Amino acid sequence: MKIIAPLAVALAFGTLSASAFAQFQKPEDAVKYRKGALTVMANHFGRIGAMANGRAPFDAKVAAESAAIVETMSKLPWEGFVPGTDKGDTAALPVIWTEQAKFKESADKLQTATAQLAAAAKTGNLDSVKTAFGATAQTCKACHDAFRK
Repeated sequence: MKIIAPLAVALAFGTLSASAFAQFQKPEDAVKYRKGALTVMANHFGRIGAMANGRAPFDAKVAAESAAIVETMSKLPWEGFVPGTDKGDTAALPVIWTEQAKFKESADKLQTATAQLAAAAKTGNLDSVKTAFGATAQTCKACHDAFRK
């Protein structure tokens, strides 16, 4: 049952994200969607970071669960970067829409890094988690540096 619940959540997110683009009635809806996905991802990434950096005791189960959520969430926000969402309550830089291939490449790198983080967390080995966390953090930073105010 412990495995079924996260899989059901992942399936629900996947299904919702496929139809998310059609659901954006207004640009601010898309911004809220992507911000929500990124916030959930950041919260769970922060839990792993606290363990990797020694600010919290390492709990292999929590690390694996959080890494799985980070991996799932890393697939979601990109649909919220639709035309017209470059204004308003957003930290997104206009370059996202002028250099879409570069932005997609960064999104793909994040998804690869989060998959590696999830795999490392499944091992229960703190050193593996630290290494994968560091690589994923660098991927996040590179994207923020290039595409975020």
